[in-house]
Amino acid sequence: MKFQGTDSYVATDDLTIAVNAAVTLERPLLVKGEPGTGKTELAKQVATSLGLRMIEWNIKSTTRAQQGLYEYDAVSRLRDSQLGEEKVHDVANYIRKGKLWEAFEAGEKVVLLIDEIDKADIEFPNDLLQELDKMEFYVYETGETIRAVNRPIVIITSNNEKELPDAFLRRCFFHYIRFPDMDTMRAIVEVHHPGIKEQLLTTALTQFFEIREQAGLKKKPSTSEVLDWLKLLLAEDMSAEDLKTGGASALPKLHGALLKNEQDVHLFERLAFMARGERR
Repeated sequence: MKFQGTDSYVATDDLTIAVNAAVTLERPLLVKGEPGTGKTELAKQVATSLGLRMIEWNIKSTTRAQQGLYEYDAVSRLRDSQLGEEKVHDVANYIRKGKLWEAFEAGEKVVLLIDEIDKADIEFPNDLLQELDKMEFYVYETGETIRAVNRPIVIITSNNEKELPDAFLRRCFFHYIRFPDMDTMRAIVEVHHPGIKEQLLTTALTQFFEIREQAGLKKKPSTSEVLDWLKLLLAEDMSAEDLKTGGASALPKLHGALLKNEQDVHLFERLAFMARGERR
């Protein structure tokens, strides 16, 4: 069972090595990187490549670790007892299975994605240490132990918004997705926009990387944003010459796809103003 990337996902050599190492070690793969570098998509592509079903657990700031295991609905049980419902005598009727339970009891090997773990409380990763290490947990209400029938491939993503505990990191295989270089970005674009004109692609990517390297930029545009930008350029039938209009310091065409806050827009407006002043 080896991951080699897919036709719709460009996986670098170091990324495929990391995925396969985590699978071999049967350790969770912790993937960090800038937003928009394909961390979530990686899990989907691993599942597709290996022919496995994917179970996705999207983490929010209010998510608790217990929700990934199970939740006991005591309120519904109390209400049913007042209504004289027969099912109230079996506590299992009020246990709601979480994503880890679903992955553990699956009859086949699955890919379990725990997406954006750094959004949750700092104690969230620690609360899952034993469950992810031993691949089992205890249900106190029913007195049963849930064990993984087939150890799932666990992929955990983080945008690096907060530090994760050392004890948690020790149990993971770590990989940082570096931002693609020009050649890798070209390969990614070819997957999503095959046949794009070479001159347009070269000019667009040159502008894109110049924007990312601009000093004072609050939010650098990501891979997903340059793909959206190129889609708009193609839809508007723009040429390489159209992109060059206005000079290097001007706001890029359809800049709303790349610049996502007013501070960065004002930065490029000031640069354009200064460039016009120098030309005079």
